[in-house]
Amino acid sequence: MNYNIGNILNKPFNKLAGQFIKYCIVGGVGTILNVVIFWLLITDGHLHYVAAATISFCVAVTNNFLLNKYWTFNNPGGSGFGQGGRFLVVSLLSYFVNLLVLRLLINDFSFKRHEVIAQIIAISFVTLLNFMGNKLWSFRQPAS
Repeated sequence: MNYNIGNILNKPFNKLAGQFIKYCIVGGVGTILNVVIFWLLITDGHLHYVAAATISFCVAVTNNFLLNKYWTFNNPGGSGFGQGGRFLVVSLLSYFVNLLVLRLLINDFSFKRHEVIAQIIAISFVTLLNFMGNKLWSFRQPAS
């Protein structure tokens, strides 16, 4: 057996780093989905940015749940409803923080003509909050 302290300490970190990288890839796909749908709804659909953000959030959160469940956290055996419910709670919390940041950027920091850029900034702002909530709660693995 190899008891090298560096190997012991790096294994959990490597797993966490790998999950975070996968989470960011899933988040990137979700962000593209979110932003494209958001943009289409405000430009072609002429929806208010809150309505557009809500619809695009629903599509992206469904996509992200499935990709994170089966790929990022590799937890297909977990209770779908329990995981899904926890994922939704974390996502809703992040969504409300996203809306707050979006509102501040658009109304208080003059992003009125740059809603898509404001949405990208807002999504970026909540990424770490979202990852930690999902890692520690939504997709937590039982101790081995």
